[in-house]
Parts: sequence; C-alpha cells; structure tokens
Amino acid sequence: MDSSASSLAARQKRVSTRARILIFAVAWLIVLMPFLFWRSTWFGRTLSDAELEQYLHDAAKPRHIQHALVQIGERLSRNAAGMEKWTADLARLAASPVEEVRSTDAWVIGQAPPQPELHAALLLLLRDASITVRGNAALALIRYGDDTGHAEIMSMLRPIPVSAPLGGAITQVAAPGEPIRAGTVLARIHSSSAAQDVRSPITGTVAVLRVTRGQAVQPGEELALVNPGTDQVWEALRGLYFIGTAADLNEVKAYERAQPNIADRVQQQARETERAIRQRTD
Repeated sequence: MDSSASSLAARQKRVSTRARILIFAVAWLIVLMPFLFWRSTWFGRTLSDAELEQYLHDAAKPRHIQHALVQIGERLSRNAAGMEKWTADLARLAASPVEEVRSTDAWVIGQAPPQPELHAALLLLLRDASITVRGNAALALIRYGDDTGHAEIMSMLRPIPVSAPLGGAITQVAAPGEPIRAGTVLARIHSSSAAQDVRSPITGTVAVLRVTRGQAVQPGEELALVNPGTDQVWEALRGLYFIGTAADLNEVKAYERAQPNIADRVQQQARETERAIRQRTD
C-alpha cells in the first residue's frame, strides 16, 4: 500500500469525539425506546406540564415520580426541544432514596440532551448500591461517549451471587434451573429473633444453589448464583457494541451459542457485537 492510501485509511479510522457522541446519541435513542414503551404500560394517563412538575416533587408517592419520569422519557423519544426545564429535576432525582426512582431516572437521563449535570448524575448512579441502577447508569453513559461503566456492563453478562443478610436456618429455597424474576424469593432464613426473605436482585435463572432446606447459614454466606435473563444480556451486548474491547470477546461469544431461558435474539446480537468490536480493534 502506498503512503497516500495509508494516510487515507488512517483518516477514515479516526472519528472525531463529536461525531462519535452523535452516533452514540442516535443509536442510544433506538436502544432506549423499547424500554420506555414498555414502561408506559404501567402509567397510562398523560400528564400536563403542571402535573409533571407536581408529580416530580411528590416525595410521598414515588409512583407519581416514576409516572412523571416515564412521560418525560416518552416526550424525549419524540422531540427533545424544550426539555431543558427538566434537567435540574433529573439530576436531583439521582439522589432519590427510592431505588425504582433512581433506576428510571438513569434510563430517562440516557435520552435527555447531554448536559454536564446529567453526566455527573449518571456517574453518581454508577456507584449505587442497586445492581439495576448501576446497570442502567452504565448503559446511559454511552450516550456521552463515556465508557466508565464498561466493567458494570460486563458484569451484566455474568451470574450474580446472592448472599445471606443474616444468620439462621434455611426454611425455603428455590430450585436450580428455575426461571426467576427480580424480587422473587430465592430463600427464606429463620433466625432466633426474625425471619427474612432473600430475593433475587435480577430477572434470570437460578444457576447454582449453595444451600438446602434446613441448613444453617452465616451472615454473608453465598446462597445462590443467578444467571441474567434475556433483556439484561441483550442490553449489555448492545452497549458493548459501542464500547466493547478485544478483551470482552470471549464473554460476548459465549452468548452466540444457545443458552437456557435466553431468547434467540441474544445470539444474533452477540454476533453483531463481536463484529463491531473486531472492526474497532483489528
């Protein structure tokens, strides 16, 4: 190859930061729309601007806050004009004490026009105690061309360990291989003074069960591993389409094969993600 051809190839490989962010922005709107349409089935009534303002500040009713956030997200999916007036509220709600509000907020911020305060809010949410909130924030950061959430997105492809919050005896336990939704009881622990349900943090499948009924466990002891479900894996693979690295390929390729309780569309997305990573890194 002569020097002019080499120079042309090099220029074609270099994409400006601005262009990359625009690509991320358009693509990420497409990624987020299915989630927002799904969420809208839970909040049917259209809110006026005055109602949105009221609901966003109704701390006594977190469902009202979620309702308002979802409708802001729907408006953003149609037209971002004039949405700057909600920027301060979106940034503020990243510190909500309610996990469901923080999770929805992260998704909506991922649709909002990029703003420094919203970027900062996503970085805060990336350190959240909730797996779901962290995952949503990591995905939304891609809108900013920010791969800070890369490790969190990779963790979305992996089994999640679930540990005992207290010591006691196992009186109820799920079955290995059982499909399970986020919030479903994995195990019940009885101690001398209390009983507590241990719930799955994600939707997926019980991959490994470490305990049996009647067994005594200690605080922090691992009870089970839960494999992620279709939607979580699919979203993670779509995120890695943009920010995945060569080091991620083995875990991406694992989903090119059929997996129990994982829809076929995940295999296709895994192949597309592998191709995108190779094009960037080869």
